[in-house]
Amino acid sequence: MRSIGEMARDSGLSVSALRFYDRAGVLVPAWVDPVSGYRWYGPEQCEEARLLTRLRRAGMPLPDIRLVLAGWSGADTDLVRKLLEAHLRRLELGLSDARSEFSAVRALLEGREKPMTSPRTAAVRLTVPAAELAAALDAVRFAAGTDPELPMLGGILFDIEGEALRVVATDRYRMAVARARATGHDGAREQVIVPAPLADAMRALLSGEDGDGPVRLSVDGDRVTLEAGDRQAAGQGLDHDFPDYRRLVRLPAGRRAVVDVPAFREALETGPVRTSETPGPDGKPCDLSVLRPAADGTVTVCADGEEGEAGEAGNDGPNHVAVNREFLLHALDAGARDRLVLEFGAPTAPLAVRRPDAEDTFSLLMPVRLEN
Repeated sequence: MRSIGEMARDSGLSVSALRFYDRAGVLVPAWVDPVSGYRWYGPEQCEEARLLTRLRRAGMPLPDIRLVLAGWSGADTDLVRKLLEAHLRRLELGLSDARSEFSAVRALLEGREKPMTSPRTAAVRLTVPAAELAAALDAVRFAAGTDPELPMLGGILFDIEGEALRVVATDRYRMAVARARATGHDGAREQVIVPAPLADAMRALLSGEDGDGPVRLSVDGDRVTLEAGDRQAAGQGLDHDFPDYRRLVRLPAGRRAVVDVPAFREALETGPVRTSETPGPDGKPCDLSVLRPAADGTVTVCADGEEGEAGEAGNDGPNHVAVNREFLLHALDAGARDRLVLEFGAPTAPLAVRRPDAEDTFSLLMPVRLEN
């Protein structure tokens, strides 16, 4: 017999995943200690757990997996084969439908006339307080993408409009926005995507500046230059269009909770986690923290089975949101405050992490769907 910890080590499934599959009736332990509640698994169940992992990676629904495991050790494998073939047909049909829809979308895209953007006739020049630009870059750098298939997300957007310079980064799973004051530009709105290495060089340049001393930012064609005294960091902007981030940050008002960051960080680092069955940005399962906001403004990091239900006492409205724990820890660091505001919408809406003293500097984290 294997304990749940040994089973997790030998099968490749996490302890939280094994608990979930037990509750779902998919992989039930051979014996549960009636006193301690400890789960114990038989020798043959390790092979079943590995099979379960493969079927989940292939996207097979849990009801079908339950039947596959039930028929796996039997002499008649006809049911198992038919279930596998049926799922493969569903995948092939879904792929065919997806290709058809994507072809239609590509045709619409190719037939849509892209507005011609007039080249800049003069360089855009502005002055920005060094400390504000440094803080803005620190607030968004963690969210820049690294996917070579999406090069337009591999940098930081500099959005210049009026007396504001907004910097934005996103990798699809999270987004960060920050603002710094800017003077010297009163023309039309201008945008340039600064590659991540150049943004890092700019941040290093700003490290030598004191207080709110000004630095000069210029955009001339596709060349971006930051000057501080007699030093500069310069390079080419990315020749891509950045997504319209303003559409993505229009969120309905949600329930707000002010958290003490050191205490909340400790709760996340030492508290319970779930393992996502959906691969993260790196293609691997990630640790999830399940958060439950309460009516009194507190936030609980939930263990398995403790998410609660909407409408229970003191917990009306959205009852829990699951997010990538590592991403949330990064957002807390980028918030750079001892107290931050967490804003919860629906469980399917992004979690907003805001500064109480600067509403225009914030992070958004996409929630992760819980299997149960």
